[in-house]
Amino acid sequence: MDLWVELRLRAERAQNLRRPRSAALVAIEAATTDFVRDFDAAFCRLGTSMKKDGASSVSRAVGWAMLLTTTLAVLIVVGSRNLAHFDAALVGYTFATLFAAFGITYRYAVWLQRPPTRMYWRRGWQALFTPRFLARNLVTFVRRAAVEVAGNRFIFRRGVLRGVAHWTIMWGCILAAAITFPLVWGWIHFETVPGSAETYRTFVFGYAAGDFPVHSTLAFVVFHGLVWASFLVIGGVMLAFRRRMIDHGAAAAQRFGEDILPLVLLLAISVTGLMLTVSYTWLHGYAYSFLAVLHAATVILTLLFLPFGKFFHIFQRPAQLGVGFYKDIGERSEQAKCIRCSREFASAAMIRDLTVVERELGFRYELQPQSAGQHFQEVCPRCRRALFGLAQAAAWTPARPEDEHG
Repeated sequence: MDLWVELRLRAERAQNLRRPRSAALVAIEAATTDFVRDFDAAFCRLGTSMKKDGASSVSRAVGWAMLLTTTLAVLIVVGSRNLAHFDAALVGYTFATLFAAFGITYRYAVWLQRPPTRMYWRRGWQALFTPRFLARNLVTFVRRAAVEVAGNRFIFRRGVLRGVAHWTIMWGCILAAAITFPLVWGWIHFETVPGSAETYRTFVFGYAAGDFPVHSTLAFVVFHGLVWASFLVIGGVMLAFRRRMIDHGAAAAQRFGEDILPLVLLLAISVTGLMLTVSYTWLHGYAYSFLAVLHAATVILTLLFLPFGKFFHIFQRPAQLGVGFYKDIGERSEQAKCIRCSREFASAAMIRDLTVVERELGFRYELQPQSAGQHFQEVCPRCRRALFGLAQAAAWTPARPEDEHG
């Protein structure tokens, strides 16, 4: 505190030598000078507030996680016709998916309860279903979901090979999940048609969904779906590893648990899965039991890792669509004007929401009373940089001898 007192005294002495300014500008500069000190105090208050709200936040998250996990368990029982079509050999996969569902839902619920996320989440849905723009928003939603999410345009903008790597990994994983989970849960199974051993019948939730010849092209494509998914994932993982080996910027910032381990797990699943295909297709089942256990271990480990590592962004990323609608509404609505230079710099609604979020987090940057309730967020970024420099200069400018001696 002694340092802050000294800095403030220096700033006050320097301010006495300047030309008169408006009360609002003086308040802004004073608020900027106190920024670091207020940040420390607010961070301490935030820690205390989080301790108080932690119990209720965890309880709500556990409740949602239990509800979704229980619902999934019930759907597994019902969809497999009371486990009549459930393969007991896959019970390890089933419990791993239930654990992953609990962990993902818990973490997602906690994430949504954070003030910034909660604000974006609520405003995103409100913006999407704004009556005036509903038709336009629905069209935009479909387009962005196809181009940004399914097409990974936001990744391709960072580099073509980087986009190809992410796209192939994503679609390989989606294809594998779409095949594996329904089979593991007993939602889909195949039976030979009575009287025709060369024809298979597909059952979905216990209902017949279609027949196809065993040796047809369709059967070959369907029964090797996980092989095609493995090829996509392996290709994407190789491109991702190549980038991390030759891109020094990526290599400097990467962490094993967040960047390398997910790629290793995906590669292990794909390679062991292909080895199973090789074993029963060309090696007459050689080492099949060992490979099946090894493959199951890699899959289960990855499922258990889903809620805790980088894979969690798979479930977070779609929420970015709502943020886009929030920004669209902000661009079409009233704009905030800087209280220093009077230039428009952001959506007025976004500035109000940001002020609310800061208060919820314990950060209060209201300017002095004579500023008529103005907030530091009402200053544009350009003026903040200028005012921050002025405040620092005022804090470190030595007072003149005549000012010290009167």
